[in-house]
Amino acid sequence: MDIEQKLSLELVRVVEAGAVAAARTMGQGDADAADLAAVQAIRRAFEDVPIAGNIVIGEGERDQAPMLYIGERVGAQAVDGIHYPAVDIAVDPLEGTNLVATGAPNAMAVLAASERDGLLHAPDCYMQKIIAGPALRGALDIDAPVKDNLAVIARRLDRKVEHIVVMVLDRPRHQQLIADIRAAGARIRLIGDGDLSAGIAAAVRGTTVHAVMGIGGAPEGVLTAAALRCLHGDMVARLIVDKPELQERVARMGIRDPRRIYRAEDLAPGKQIVFAACGVTQGALLNGVRFFGNGYRTHTLTMTLATNEVRFLDAVHMTEEPGPRGVRLY
Repeated sequence: MDIEQKLSLELVRVVEAGAVAAARTMGQGDADAADLAAVQAIRRAFEDVPIAGNIVIGEGERDQAPMLYIGERVGAQAVDGIHYPAVDIAVDPLEGTNLVATGAPNAMAVLAASERDGLLHAPDCYMQKIIAGPALRGALDIDAPVKDNLAVIARRLDRKVEHIVVMVLDRPRHQQLIADIRAAGARIRLIGDGDLSAGIAAAVRGTTVHAVMGIGGAPEGVLTAAALRCLHGDMVARLIVDKPELQERVARMGIRDPRRIYRAEDLAPGKQIVFAACGVTQGALLNGVRFFGNGYRTHTLTMTLATNEVRFLDAVHMTEEPGPRGVRLY
């Protein structure tokens, strides 16, 4: 089965369901409730998708997450004589739970799907990352000084270093990184959450973001890598395995070299990849869910690797017949 051609729209509906459910909790100050709403909606939506799906990145291990846990099987129940394709799924039901809780921008519901073993089963740990667009393919060096990577980025983009904008998560662990970027003369956009959306933005022209640097989650790194494969962007990354129990877990997962440097094609090696993200709150890349009297409006990004397609879908969902005054799409 051609996963990209057959499943793209199905998976769009899955992330739309999660985004709408989360958006109903926006600004209520409860990040856990927002996340739970997205998880439940996405899990229900998967029941209609004709796949034998396996969650390789989800909400955590089974004993920590009752739904969308790593190893959970999702998809429609196959009837006798029908075999659905085996699909690995990486899902972040709500990228930016705190963003939704406070009504801040750039929250999304996100997933990536590929053929079996097409997405790395990454441990739930931190990952050091540098992310940039197609012009930087093969040029980033995770072990080089910050100023050297910034010089390469500027040269490849035909800009001065002082014109480069780097996104960095606003965390205490990034104090030295921020200082190094400033010392090199580049500009910084600090973000409170959402390094996945930041990574996508860095690979899309016109977003005024040229790179992402710093330490974020490894599961988010795999999702970012899937998007970058479709966008032909570049990424270098390395797991941060700094605790004995984490070293043991990484070894059990079959990762022999915890110091290995990964590129996007290592984290998402699939030959067929579908990436889908639906905006929950208003963002630089995607509009948030907008409710009106007779329904709601969603804005979704879907990308495929083999067919080399990127689509933005602006959809109006009617939940009842419009009244005499018609539909107001905002």
